[in-house]
Amino acid sequence: MPDHRLPDHLQTATVLTAEERASIFADVPHSPGAPKPDPILVVDNVSRTFGGLKAVDVAHLEIQRGCITGLIGPNGAGKTTLFNLLTGFDRPDSGTWSMDGHSLGRMYPHQVARRGVVRTFQLTKALSKLTVLDNVRLGATGQRGERIFNTLLPWTWKAQERAVTERANELLARFKLDTKSDDLAGSLSGGQRKLLEMARALMTEPTVVMLDEPMAGVNPALTQSLLGHIKSLRDEGMTVVFVEHDMDVIRDISDWVVVMAQGSVIAESTPGHLSSNNAVVDAYLGSHHDQALEFDDEGNPVGATAVLAEALENAEAETLETGGDLSEPDITELRRENP
Repeated sequence: MPDHRLPDHLQTATVLTAEERASIFADVPHSPGAPKPDPILVVDNVSRTFGGLKAVDVAHLEIQRGCITGLIGPNGAGKTTLFNLLTGFDRPDSGTWSMDGHSLGRMYPHQVARRGVVRTFQLTKALSKLTVLDNVRLGATGQRGERIFNTLLPWTWKAQERAVTERANELLARFKLDTKSDDLAGSLSGGQRKLLEMARALMTEPTVVMLDEPMAGVNPALTQSLLGHIKSLRDEGMTVVFVEHDMDVIRDISDWVVVMAQGSVIAESTPGHLSSNNAVVDAYLGSHHDQALEFDDEGNPVGATAVLAEALENAEAETLETGGDLSEPDITELRRENP
């Protein structure tokens, strides 16, 4: 159930029904950079290069207000780097992005958070030596008791601290962490830390919540709980953008999906149209996914299959010579080098 003590800006926000969300995206083109009826985030010409590798190269992207947008793509597609750029944890080489027309470029993470855009991390960032309750209370903004001089004047901040603690306890109860409030955050399981991060993010009373692989490393028993919490954010009027690899999760909760590959947005569509998008299939399976493998009567590879097999053998030998392992050969790269 939505929290009955919503921030003022969310109490006045328009919460869209499932039918209204479907209607919004019915007329949106299924193409990269597609314009949205009411975008809350707009990204233009954002790029980031590491050495000779262009990790992010997004020409244009709009995020629809009040909906859940899934961000998918193969490993190394640039999804987390894009998150880092939009939330101030990294600096771009070029480009601009804004929220409701106000630029967020060149801001530090705490400044972006104050504008209403918060994020969680794929690897949780809980302060393990603090209690669960203290981790959540730290998320509250504008705490007067944090100023050194004010510590000598407790009557100026005691009432606020009680309100912050009450709000933190409500969030812990919402995420079923209230029984852990006095435990050290380091004692929580991976799934519980994900919930803790989400609770702490909500203490800032955000407008946009960006979740980086919220299901990664989570016990399946907690997955449905997390999915329910993410949906509840939308039901309270927040805009959600999340990175995910599990296509079942994407289909379950996403209103719109953005697909990245090699740093760029290569496709956008509703979840139901992803499997029929050739750009998406190629990004995940390679452009030769439909090419039949060829072998002679004795089972030896021939033609293009023989070229790929030789490239694999050479790559394995080179990896072993340099002290590496063979746990995850880059098949896509080999195919690119040997079309």
